[in-house]
Amino acid sequence: MKIAVLKETRSGETRVAASPETVKKFIALGAEVSVQSRAGEGARFSDEAYREAGAEISPSAADAAQNADLVVKVQRPSSEEMRALGRGVKLAAILSPYNDADSIAAYARLGIDALSLDLMPRITRAQSMDVLSSQSNLSGYKAVIDAAAYFGKAFPMMMTAAGTIAPAKVLIMGAGVAGLQAIATARRLGAVVSATDVRFAAKEQVESLGASFVTVDEEAMKEAETEGGYAREMSEDFQKRQAEFIAEHIKKQDIVITTALIPGRPAPKLISEAMVNSMAAGSVIVDLAAEQGGNVALTRPGEAIETGGVTILGFSNVPGRLASDASSLYARNVFNFVSAFYDKETNAFAVDWDDEIIKGVALTRDGAVIHPAFAETAGRPAPVEEQTLEEAPDEKSSDGAPSDNAEDSA
Repeated sequence: MKIAVLKETRSGETRVAASPETVKKFIALGAEVSVQSRAGEGARFSDEAYREAGAEISPSAADAAQNADLVVKVQRPSSEEMRALGRGVKLAAILSPYNDADSIAAYARLGIDALSLDLMPRITRAQSMDVLSSQSNLSGYKAVIDAAAYFGKAFPMMMTAAGTIAPAKVLIMGAGVAGLQAIATARRLGAVVSATDVRFAAKEQVESLGASFVTVDEEAMKEAETEGGYAREMSEDFQKRQAEFIAEHIKKQDIVITTALIPGRPAPKLISEAMVNSMAAGSVIVDLAAEQGGNVALTRPGEAIETGGVTILGFSNVPGRLASDASSLYARNVFNFVSAFYDKETNAFAVDWDDEIIKGVALTRDGAVIHPAFAETAGRPAPVEEQTLEEAPDEKSSDGAPSDNAEDSA
């Protein structure tokens, strides 16, 4: 079996789908690995490191993918890369199907068996394969570090002979994977941290990290929670009171980090222009949902802006700003996924199409769109030779994909 690792071509993408560590593991399984030259340079993995791990270095994507049984990437392939893939090849990557229905139809037409890793089901058996969680974890950490870099004050309380410096006040909106990591990081830096979430079940997690859980009405949230720990739609009265409560809370914060994403829909607006204007000069807002339209009314995707003395950070591909660690974690997710279905006797990636994990991630098979969420909506694409697939701006596509809390940005 041959596995091809392609260099990412989308603007701003610094990650790679395999590390020298996971190349060694693939070869130990019995696979051959071909890595496109300079595929790992953004993550500081040299061609020589891949060679030493046992990989063959190929000069181009077409050469790497020639006769490959499995192609692994971080982001979805461009139209040129699609043409380089052979019919019947399996493709595993963050394909962002909610944002790119045309590509789903193209995979089917070209006979590519597309496996969208950002649709990995949230079950115990698949935890080690969960690319959204691994990337969101880094996003939450980096959001706090970026905020600290733009914040003109110290985070912890400092008692000095010259006087006392008050600790920074940080609000995290959304207690999914990214939000919880942001809480932990801000607490380690010495900030006073509060957090909010639509699920009352998040209260215990937030408080276990040393932050306070803020909401206008805990009892109303309990009543609106399902047995599975998810939140039903709240009443208009609750939504209004919660918005007013958060607006007042935000006024007192130095830093706000937002993390809310909803699969297949624009990011919900959590912070209005009026809320931004109510914050003190020098405050910082980090919008981890910028690539999906942003949780903040004034966010500009890919930019850091200042308005009324408040800095709003809408950086794209936040995990890619920690490319080496992000690539290492993603590569392990990919290896764990492939190895779970690897048959050593036949030396093949033996996909069980009836397996719960495969059913969750498989978009296409044998020329047909098979995922129930996209089978009816995938349109007929233009011929690949003529079609222009949308390029993601300086991005990571884990970003717009869903999480179990619908609040992870990857």
